[in-house]
Amino acid sequence: MMVRIGMRCVLSVLVAVLLAGIGVSAAQTLDIYFIDVEGGQATLIVTPAGQSMLIDTGWDGFDNRDPKRILAAARDAGVKQLDYLLITHFHRDHAGGAPEVVRNLPVGTFVDYGEPIESGDFAQAAFKAYTPLRASGMYRRPAPGESIPLRDVEVQVVSSGGAVISRPLPGVSGAPNPACAGAAVPSADSGENPRSLGIQIQFGQFTFLDLGDLPGAKLASLACPNNLLRQADVYLVPHHGNSDSAMPAVIGAVSPRVAILNNGATKGGYAEGFAALRTAAGIEDVWQLHRTRNAGAVNFPDAFIANLEEGEKDEGAWLKVSADNTGAFTVTNGRTGVSKAYK
Repeated sequence: MMVRIGMRCVLSVLVAVLLAGIGVSAAQTLDIYFIDVEGGQATLIVTPAGQSMLIDTGWDGFDNRDPKRILAAARDAGVKQLDYLLITHFHRDHAGGAPEVVRNLPVGTFVDYGEPIESGDFAQAAFKAYTPLRASGMYRRPAPGESIPLRDVEVQVVSSGGAVISRPLPGVSGAPNPACAGAAVPSADSGENPRSLGIQIQFGQFTFLDLGDLPGAKLASLACPNNLLRQADVYLVPHHGNSDSAMPAVIGAVSPRVAILNNGATKGGYAEGFAALRTAAGIEDVWQLHRTRNAGAVNFPDAFIANLEEGEKDEGAWLKVSADNTGAFTVTNGRTGVSKAYK
């Protein structure tokens, strides 16, 4: 009996070593880091199987501020390479940090919608720097309705390149959304934002929705006149909580338990966005990457804000979601280290 127990222990150690050697994580949670890039986006997703996807890379410049913050999150997560780098759109606040990120974190597959339609430097400069990186690895250009393969989780594309899904996601009835009747659709620009590549991630009973900067009519079409989306436990509010994404009919259709704002001190986080979230039924909490100082916007409590300062005093703290497949999850404030559980 002693020999058998000893052999089991030896075998357990060998299996653990082998799993570590091939990069398989023993974690049982889906971890999502919302990284402070001052009103752009950088969201690191790590699956229970140890696979990783980075959605956007923040800004370039600022002494590589945003890539440094992304790399810090990657170290915390034990990520040394990215299975996927997904670029929602080619604005500088979403794609600018790509060269420095890829220099430090090798990428297996690049995912985007093709090329920008805007001619200005805010999109073209970032795209020019990104193009040779994309050529160095595998590349996917998914259409709405397609999926991105990750072990343990389902990743479904709901918008890309100006197109959106035309039928409900699996398990969604596609019933009429009564909140759409008479609802105003905010005006939005016609450039890169409406072309955002948006995804919905399903891990067991837990769902996360990230639509990039999808605004206005394109955003509304996912929920009006019929709702095509699943309920989302965690909803990254599109376009940093700007007025062109502040649509109660969409928020009601998504019905998030937790909403997260990837805003900066003055970029995103507008009064209309805050008001729409405050009046939405069913939201348990709203978390912010930054305290806003935009006129008319009323911040949520400090405990739900990752960064209270700006400029040199800004520590670039992240928000981290850890979810299990029952649908339960926690949100941790990187500034305070305090977590809140959602059962």
